[in-house]
Amino acid sequence: MHHTNWFEAKSSPYVVKGDAQLMEKLASNKTHKGFTATNVGFYGPQGRVLRLALQDKDLNDKLASFNFEGKSITNLEMETAGIYGLSKLLGHRALSMNAIIANRATGEFSKNPTETVNRLIEYTLNKIVE
Repeated sequence: MHHTNWFEAKSSPYVVKGDAQLMEKLASNKTHKGFTATNVGFYGPQGRVLRLALQDKDLNDKLASFNFEGKSITNLEMETAGIYGLSKLLGHRALSMNAIIANRATGEFSKNPTETVNRLIEYTLNKIVE
């Protein structure tokens, strides 16, 4: 909160870990372990501008420069925290596998996002049944 000069009207950030056993099972030289930040909205919280101005236009840059004990944020999306939170509350195991199809910081976007997502789905399913 200090690093980003967090706006006090926003919900407080929190951390939920993915399941360690699933992380080990799904890891390989084709994956990258990282720290996913999940925002509480779709457009503005991910730095997308439509008709309204962003509350903090520099938030993504602040998140990208964040580091805690050698851990930095490697992904930004909107589903992981909800999935992890529900799984913990219900006694389930969960892990977020993310196909990286956009680098908003550089403006780079995948030329074939469907192929990237399909490769991740196939990879994950194959690792689960190993």
